[in-house]
Amino acid sequence: MESNRRNFLRNAFIGTAGMAAIPSILSANEFDYQSVPKIKEKLLKQGDVILFQGDSITDAGRDKEGKSANNQRALGSGYAFLAAANILKKFAEKDLKIYNKGISGNKVFQLAERWQTDCIDLNPSVLSILIGVNDYWHKHDGKYDGTVAIYENDFRALLKRTKAALPNVKLVICEPFALLGCKAVDQTWFPEFDGYRIVAKKMADEFETIFIPYHEIFAKAAKAVPPTYWTGDGVHPSIAGAELMSEAWLKYVFGK
Repeated sequence: MESNRRNFLRNAFIGTAGMAAIPSILSANEFDYQSVPKIKEKLLKQGDVILFQGDSITDAGRDKEGKSANNQRALGSGYAFLAAANILKKFAEKDLKIYNKGISGNKVFQLAERWQTDCIDLNPSVLSILIGVNDYWHKHDGKYDGTVAIYENDFRALLKRTKAALPNVKLVICEPFALLGCKAVDQTWFPEFDGYRIVAKKMADEFETIFIPYHEIFAKAAKAVPPTYWTGDGVHPSIAGAELMSEAWLKYVFGK
C-alpha cells in the first residue's frame, strides 16, 4: 500500500512538474516576432474592419447566417474568435468591426470564387488569410488534381486582385500546417506538403505582408506536449491549439 502511495505521489509530482514546465518550454521556443513589422495601434482607424479568411481551421463551425460584425456565433469557436475577443477588448475605443468568412473545405480557387462578396465588399483594413491545407490534403486523398504550382499561381492572382481593389489593406498570411503523430497526417504528406508552406512564405515576402509561421509554432509546441494535445487530426486545432494560434496571431500582428 505504501509503495503504491509513493508511486502515486511520484507520478503526480512528475505530471505536475511537466505541466508547469510547458509555459517555460514554449517561452524558450519564442519566435522572432519582435522583428516583424507590426500593425501599430495608431494605424487602426475608428470603425476599421478586420477580416479572417480561410478554410475549416478558420471557419471553426461558425454560423454562416450571421452577417453582422462582432457576432459571437458568426466568428466560430476557433482562433479567429479568440483573437477577435482579445482585439475588441484591447481596442475598445476604436469600435472595430471583425468578421470571419472562413469556409470548411476551401482551396484557394474557392476563395477566389467568393472573394468579391466575402472580402472586397467588406472593405477590410486588415485581412488575414490561412489557406493551403486543403489544396494539398484533397490532392493527397485523390479528390483534387491541384499542384504546388497551381496553389502558387492561384494565391498570387488572389493577392494581386486584393491589392488592386484594396490598395491600403494590411495583409496577414498564415502558414498552413500539419502535425505528424495525429489521426489524419502521416509520413506520406511530406515532403510534398512542405512545398505549400514554402509558397505561403514566398507570397508573404513577395507582397511584403506579415507572415505567421504556424507549422513551426505547432511543431515546437508538440515537442513540449504530444501533438494530439494541440490538434486531434493533425490539422484542426484543439481548444489549446486554437489559443496557441490566437496568441501567435496577436503577437505577430499587433505585438500583443
